[in-house]
Amino acid sequence: MSKIKNLRWSNLYVGLIFFLMYLPLFYLMFYSFNEGGDMIYFTGFTLDHYQALFSDMRLMTIILNTFVVALLSALIATIIGTFGAIAIYYYRTNRQRQLVLNLNSVLMVTPDVMMGASFLIMFTSLAAILPLKFGFGTVLLAHIAFNVPIVVLMVLPRLYEMNPSMIMAAMDLGATPSQVLSRIILPSIKSGIFAGYFMAFTYSLDDFAVTFFITGNGFSTLSVEVYSRARTGVSLEINALSTLMFLLALGIVIVYYFLRIGEQKRTHNRQRQARGDL
Repeated sequence: MSKIKNLRWSNLYVGLIFFLMYLPLFYLMFYSFNEGGDMIYFTGFTLDHYQALFSDMRLMTIILNTFVVALLSALIATIIGTFGAIAIYYYRTNRQRQLVLNLNSVLMVTPDVMMGASFLIMFTSLAAILPLKFGFGTVLLAHIAFNVPIVVLMVLPRLYEMNPSMIMAAMDLGATPSQVLSRIILPSIKSGIFAGYFMAFTYSLDDFAVTFFITGNGFSTLSVEVYSRARTGVSLEINALSTLMFLLALGIVIVYYFLRIGEQKRTHNRQRQARGDL
């Protein structure tokens, strides 16, 4: 009886936490359909704010910039991070492996303001000797840099779950290193690669602190633009934009969930088939 009571209290506590976390989001979403111009009184349902959002060409351009940076930085960081995780996995000594992982973790816990300031100093120094301008290029490079450690942490556990005897068997049968990589290692860690890409895409999409330091020459991302507009008063267009971004994030989570479920089913079927062959 006490276990059931504790379970109910635990469920109530978790439900309360989620309610407090999602309440501001639903508040923004609710007033994005408000016919009035504020978030105090709901005067009627309208889609005018969504229409105004899509007619704002400057904001549409900034949204496109944000997605281009997020997609490219996530893709490049996933490639670099995946091969970096494989390199860490094949380190001969545990001491080397732990050293690199600790350095990787330092980048994960470094405050965004410090990273942004560091990138600003570095790019300013490089601009004195190279034809480097603040804008798309600097933002893309910075996003790749802070996304790589995320991908490493997502891919490395999948490498440890991989059966090393498969690699040894393939090499004994004459497989080249490229064949081992393409036919054994990458398929085995595919779910970790997808997870790393989605995480990197999400981090890049909503980054503000780092981007704020290194943007320029008329280039801006969504988070920086929302901050700039919030200083003069948030319009309900931002509510409409927040609603669409929330639905996009929800869609990404759902897609990743079904990818994981499909990967688990395929793994389970392969294991059953292997047991049947035995």
